[in-house]
Amino acid sequence: MYISTSSSAASSFLRAASSYTRTRFFPSSLRNLNPASSSALNNQRSTASVVVRSFHSSASRWCHRLDWRSPLSLRAQIRALNPVIERFQKQFSTMAAEHPFKEVLTSLPKPGGGEFGKFYSLPALNDPRIDKLPYSIRILLESAVRNCDNFQVKKEDVEKIIDWENTSPKQVEIPFKPARVLLQDFTGVPAVVDLACMRDAMNKLGSDTSKINPLVPVDLVIDHSVQVDVTRSENAVQENMELEFRRNKERFSFLKWGSTAFHNMLVVPPGSGIVHQVNLEYLGRVVFNTNGTLYPDSVVGTDSHTTMIDGLGVAGWGVGGIEAEAAMLGQPMSMVLPGVVGFKLSGKLRNGVTATDLVLTVTQMLRKHGVVGKFVEFYGDGMGELSLADRATIANMSPEYGATMGFFPVDHVTLQYLKLTGRSDETPQQERVYSSYLELNLAEVEPCVSGPKRPHDRVPLKEMKADWNSCLNNKVGFKGFAVPKEAQEKVAKFSFHGKPAELKHGSVVITAITSCTNTSNPSVMLGAGLVAKKACELGLLVKPWIKTSLAPGSGVVTKYLLQSGLQEYLNKQGFHIVGYGCTTCIGNSGELDESVACAISENDIIAAAVLSGNRNFEGRVHALTRANYLASPPLVVAYALAGTVDIDFDKEPIGTGKDGKSIFFKDIWPSTEEVAEAVQSSVLPDMFRSTYQAITKGNPMWNQLQVPSSTLYTWDPNSTYIHEPPYFKNMTMEPPGVHGVKDAYCLLNFGDSITTDHISPAGSIHKDSPAAKFLLDRGVERKDFNSYGSRRGNDEVMARGTFANIRLVNKLLNGEVGPKTIHVPTGEKLYVFDAAMRYKDAGHDTIVLAGAEYGSGSSRDWAAKGPMLLGVKAVIAKSFERIHRSNLVGMGIIPLCFKSGEDADTLGLTGHERYTIDLPNKISDIRPGQDVTVTTNNGKSFTCTVRFDTEVELAYFNNGGILPYVIRNLIKQ
Repeated sequence: MYISTSSSAASSFLRAASSYTRTRFFPSSLRNLNPASSSALNNQRSTASVVVRSFHSSASRWCHRLDWRSPLSLRAQIRALNPVIERFQKQFSTMAAEHPFKEVLTSLPKPGGGEFGKFYSLPALNDPRIDKLPYSIRILLESAVRNCDNFQVKKEDVEKIIDWENTSPKQVEIPFKPARVLLQDFTGVPAVVDLACMRDAMNKLGSDTSKINPLVPVDLVIDHSVQVDVTRSENAVQENMELEFRRNKERFSFLKWGSTAFHNMLVVPPGSGIVHQVNLEYLGRVVFNTNGTLYPDSVVGTDSHTTMIDGLGVAGWGVGGIEAEAAMLGQPMSMVLPGVVGFKLSGKLRNGVTATDLVLTVTQMLRKHGVVGKFVEFYGDGMGELSLADRATIANMSPEYGATMGFFPVDHVTLQYLKLTGRSDETPQQERVYSSYLELNLAEVEPCVSGPKRPHDRVPLKEMKADWNSCLNNKVGFKGFAVPKEAQEKVAKFSFHGKPAELKHGSVVITAITSCTNTSNPSVMLGAGLVAKKACELGLLVKPWIKTSLAPGSGVVTKYLLQSGLQEYLNKQGFHIVGYGCTTCIGNSGELDESVACAISENDIIAAAVLSGNRNFEGRVHALTRANYLASPPLVVAYALAGTVDIDFDKEPIGTGKDGKSIFFKDIWPSTEEVAEAVQSSVLPDMFRSTYQAITKGNPMWNQLQVPSSTLYTWDPNSTYIHEPPYFKNMTMEPPGVHGVKDAYCLLNFGDSITTDHISPAGSIHKDSPAAKFLLDRGVERKDFNSYGSRRGNDEVMARGTFANIRLVNKLLNGEVGPKTIHVPTGEKLYVFDAAMRYKDAGHDTIVLAGAEYGSGSSRDWAAKGPMLLGVKAVIAKSFERIHRSNLVGMGIIPLCFKSGEDADTLGLTGHERYTIDLPNKISDIRPGQDVTVTTNNGKSFTCTVRFDTEVELAYFNNGGILPYVIRNLIKQ
């Protein structure tokens, strides 16, 4: 199996993990389910009846679906399932016996007799090529072997993976079936909307609506809806949650309906924590045990930071909501067999250097190396010096360095994290073969931040002041604001709650300890508490006009901050706990005090935010903070105390203490030993157990939500949150087939690094935007606009919110920044939505021109759904972010790449032309990655590569998108 280099080590690990899995996820009343159902539960084959797969869904969801606390309820549910078991037992037993790799199904014996279960042993394949495979590739191999049915997964696919060293450079396609799917509510709401809509489509086409049902475990954690409305208050958590429920009651009711209407779906209620920390601490299995079959946990999630789980040795990465829905419905994910970059870690971090400093260094190195579309696998002696939380911090940032995942193979640190023993610390390590190699000596890592506009623009802390001044001088760009020399010392004086205050360029107005990147890591969280404590003792306090907040990833963090006594000092510095969820990092930072907002706006101040998040793109954190820096939690507190990013911590004092003496950075910074001591004494196993025992019980506000029991959703035409999308209107069983693009206008012309935040912002809805007009026309007051992220269940709002980012730079506007474009036929400047509707009403197709890394950032299905609803038929870019490209295909939009060395500028394209993309008329005449010709109405002609990367993606395109493809396939079964 993938986890070790020897059969004995594998067995040792599996025994430990099997025990862990059984005790944690298998209540005793579920362990005695009818053993005759074993083969049905272990074979999810596409040729099987959907009814049986639905049975598998409900029966194998362990403690999440069956009410095992009620023996009467359990017996009734099992009685209802028995006819299904009996009906298909014989058929599935036959299928199990015919498994192409049945000979490698290996028993894992218990020391006292019997067995823990069986697993598909990779060493039993007796192929020497497997010994050198990276661990991450072995996970793909095990999945292919286990799921091989010579239909969805073929023996040829297994051979491709075994021969990875030779096949991966050739961009070969393989299928992959993840063990489970992970959602958060921003992406989960549209996923459940789509599932509800698909049921309606099945109903209209006269088919069985129960076929639309998750066939693998689906976990949805509601964590993205809380906003930082109330800060610096002991009651902030309760007040923010009350506001969260008031704003989102309709969405939450819809999700609660989904948890009952769809089998195999667990919804973790609001206030439980950040999705990826809950995944790391609770949902992650490491090893699944499904009725005696043991196999590696793997997960795809609708948040790009699903990769955090890779720190636990669980293979996981982000996919678009569209892909996740297909995986839920039993479709294998088609993916290109990736290259793997081996990243060797050696040495040990120096005193005072944090995991965040390490991850920002790793991010910069990997971004420079180039790892888009690849796996990164960490190895070397330095791994043993990193706690699992440190590993998870590095793995979490995979989207920022561009990799599909940053994987840490299971070892003794993983087992220690799971509170288990059974695998020797001395397991011999055989050298793996990788596509390319990098190495970092941990001792060379130094304190740093990243910004002011991108996560991979790392700045050593000692160079921060000089870098900031360069940014003020540089022309507008990722590292520049172009502030005239005479304006750089401007001081904006104002009154804050009756007391004098002032802001300058670089003044910090938001400091937030937030996001899953760091709030899973006790060392940096307790380090932040120690900085706050030392500052309090010296008489140094954060300025009252700085918006401070602390949003832990789970309730465990609160427990150890209280246990250590450090929460008291964080509170004194204004870092009260404001809620459990993804807040400032996703744009849920809430409003600034009106006096602060006016001082920034009226004086054109380049205000700063410092957060312990993972994303700092323009317009994401807050519309008024044009400079945003990522930093470790202790540094967040330090910058809050300093009040500015325009400071040299080595030479300049942070402030003045109670005795009138200057306080320097070194006076408040804790040593590595101090942090380690706090972690050792404060982070206790019982904290995790007690927190997660109650996680699915919800809270009074969640439990009071009343939802209908129907399996079809009743759409409310007046709802501004949940609306039936138009994806399947007029759908028939006949696929629409191939469509080229003829005489299309250019809706937008972009440069490099257009993110999904630019395409489909998640934050606040601007008062003058088309979305705001839509809501106002329907009686929604401005105070109740909520955010784009919270309204992703309404296509009418989201179509209007597409390309609505206030920092959008569109070349058609000749330097003007904002969510508008030029309507080419008339020359009028319009909001993007209004221009798109004018093109659409006139029957004109549109395209988008873009530079490199189009669609980088968060995996966001609305960044593809929105353009489709606006009538965009193709995007022509220098390069695409992996998830976004596949999402475009999933919505029927053609992704095209300029040839190397070419882009819109070198080809002389202005965006005022009309574009024709010449695709073959038959899908059989299109090959993945083939060249096509694009011509314009002014005589230009150039060649692009069409980025349908797999045969499956071509099938999606032929069907008008991935969801129509799934519906047609399910109806045919």
